[in-house]
Amino acid sequence: MLDWLLDADPAIRWQVMRDLLDAPQPQWSAERAAVETSGWGARLLGLADEDGQWAGGAFAPRGFEPQEWHEVGQPWTATSFTLQQLREFGLDPGSESAARTVALVGTHSRWDHDGQPYWEGEVEECINGRTLADGAYFGVDVSPLAERLSGERLADGGWNCSRQYGSLRSSFHSTINVLEGLLEFERATGGTPQTRSARASGEEYLLARGLFRRLSTGEPADEQFLSLMYPHRWHYDVLRGLDHFRAAAALTGATRDPRLGDAVAYLRSRRLPDGTWPLDSRLRGRVWFDLDDGPGKPSRWVTLRAMRVLAWWDR
Repeated sequence: MLDWLLDADPAIRWQVMRDLLDAPQPQWSAERAAVETSGWGARLLGLADEDGQWAGGAFAPRGFEPQEWHEVGQPWTATSFTLQQLREFGLDPGSESAARTVALVGTHSRWDHDGQPYWEGEVEECINGRTLADGAYFGVDVSPLAERLSGERLADGGWNCSRQYGSLRSSFHSTINVLEGLLEFERATGGTPQTRSARASGEEYLLARGLFRRLSTGEPADEQFLSLMYPHRWHYDVLRGLDHFRAAAALTGATRDPRLGDAVAYLRSRRLPDGTWPLDSRLRGRVWFDLDDGPGKPSRWVTLRAMRVLAWWDR
């Protein structure tokens, strides 16, 4: 199994070395550096526009027409989703490519909503959560965005990008996007009392629901939450939730919450006889290139994430 994972792109190999093999940092750091120069990472970097954006836009590609969303699916090629992917690949924030990209995006990219400067965010919590994560990871001062998101919690402790339209209940999707952003901000800066409190309340929102259940009935809130996928973009699934709690524990030393137990048991149940995990679904829409062999096939990304969650839980 480990050999299969290591026979992959540098974006996967370095994380296997760090999270599953406990390799010394100099070894996995050297492998991580290859994300800039080979494989998927280099390929994405090479697709950037001269102004540092991708596909000519912040959230949507230049020339995007709304009917594409309905007929083909949401496009995933613009700057926001590409930066998220480079962060998840592990592009070294100290690399020349990362520094150049961050500066160019800050200078040239403006949000589709109202022309806001890219690193200031726009109005939707899902978008701003990912922007916070990307900015913090790549060394941008996104503290105003972190404080703003901390103040936009709903009464139930989480977030909903429809809050601006009057929504009073949080969503799993919005909450995980903001939580990942707050955690990345905390990793980069130590966070503030406000951002740490916001992260704790968002995590409690998920924990109270066992990561996938309705609070009212205990039934799955959405069957898609049990469908394992990667990339997630802005979508939630139970493995994304578990991987967040693993990452948070790695940063803070937090103990494993027993309310994660049902989600962990479900993850175990999805393991295939050969020890891999499948890709259950793939999001519709325009992409630069695929990262797997398609739904129903073993997925290195899902398997990596599942194995490191279980390694943390069983430790």
